[in-house]
Amino acid sequence: MRLTGFLLFVASSLLWALSASASSRPHYGGILHVEMRAAPTSLDPANSDQPDWFGLRNLSSLMFETLVALDERGKPEPALAVSWQAESGNQRWRFLLRHGITFQDGAPVTSDAVAASLRRTNPTWKVVSEGEAVIIERDSPAPNLSAELALPRNSIVKQENGKIAGTGPFVVSRWDPRKKLLLVAREDYWGGRVFLDAIEIEMGKTFREQAISFDMGKAQVTEVAPEQTQHAADHLQSSAPVELIALVFSHEMQPPEDGRQRQALALSIDRALLNTVVLQGRGEPAGGLLPNWMSGYGFLFPASINLEEARQVRGEIPHTALWTLSYDPTDAIARVIAERIVLNARDAGLGIQITSANNADLRVVRLPLISLDPQIALSNLATVLGFSQPKFASSSVDDLYAAENNLLHSQRVIPLLHLRAAYAVSNAVKNWRTARDGSWRVPTVWLSTEKP
Repeated sequence: MRLTGFLLFVASSLLWALSASASSRPHYGGILHVEMRAAPTSLDPANSDQPDWFGLRNLSSLMFETLVALDERGKPEPALAVSWQAESGNQRWRFLLRHGITFQDGAPVTSDAVAASLRRTNPTWKVVSEGEAVIIERDSPAPNLSAELALPRNSIVKQENGKIAGTGPFVVSRWDPRKKLLLVAREDYWGGRVFLDAIEIEMGKTFREQAISFDMGKAQVTEVAPEQTQHAADHLQSSAPVELIALVFSHEMQPPEDGRQRQALALSIDRALLNTVVLQGRGEPAGGLLPNWMSGYGFLFPASINLEEARQVRGEIPHTALWTLSYDPTDAIARVIAERIVLNARDAGLGIQITSANNADLRVVRLPLISLDPQIALSNLATVLGFSQPKFASSSVDDLYAAENNLLHSQRVIPLLHLRAAYAVSNAVKNWRTARDGSWRVPTVWLSTEKP
């Protein structure tokens, strides 16, 4: 009897161990449930009518791919192209395509199809096919072309009869614009079938709605607002600081007094308090447009409050203007930041009044950095802000610093904070990783069968 009992104990222990081991190993199957604020009307990555959200970029990466990808350091690496080479002068580039790639509708990815896709997105480029390669010619030197091709808008897309198809690991099964997207795994994906069977994405959900869905177990991955990070601490994953929050002036600097008033305002803002109180420590005070981890010199731009100097500068101005300040009324963070700035300005002897009018003197803006490549990220910020494009003589840090410094010297923008992208990820989601730029790494993700 004792021996029989011992054998039963050993057998049950072995079965338990095997079961536990099986549940901890990656396996195929399951539907990942995701919620996000973005509510796109189109899935076409070349559609420029929609704002640049991290959610839209991550959606695009599930269905579409680019010729080149960027690694964690922002360096180009092969994707749909296996190699590339630029001729002297960096105006003419040759990209050799990977073999055996197909679109989600089964059509082969040819050099003609790639060239057509890039011409559609970039009508000013000269793009032609040459055997198994694609040739791109630009009007001027483009030393960062490989990194530029890694942007989601340069995804390779087949467009036919009003439908689009990409080369990514998932294909659209159901699409309700602005509401829901169901993606199913491709069996013929060139990188190998992903572990997940499908991803169901609910769109247009507020932070609060997402938090409720996560707590109830209805969603396994959700976005997290800065003020909710403590609540989601046990499940939190976040990126490096990848979103710029800044004050932007609606007009160029006019008389010298205007510039001095802008200087006094910049000195009066308590960015550290904004980060601690408003962002719950989830960001970084910003004196520059690019975060320090990306540029390496961000610390050179002062971000600390200097109320004494602000008052001194204010005292040198005979007459100050009463400025108006606006923000996105749907953005709770922008509202609190605007209110704090009004108080900071008052402490320095400056007058700012919050308004909902479209013609305000200043506005609080949030601008995601579109690339891990600092030159591309800075150039895009200049474009979005309506500034002149920065000039780069080379890819050196000195050139990058000089370009950013010139933009800041225009006094059209006052950087405030760099914010992280944060996500709550369920314990059932295994091998989830949020990259430095806030992008998802879904192909290696799998779902546990363990019950909570």
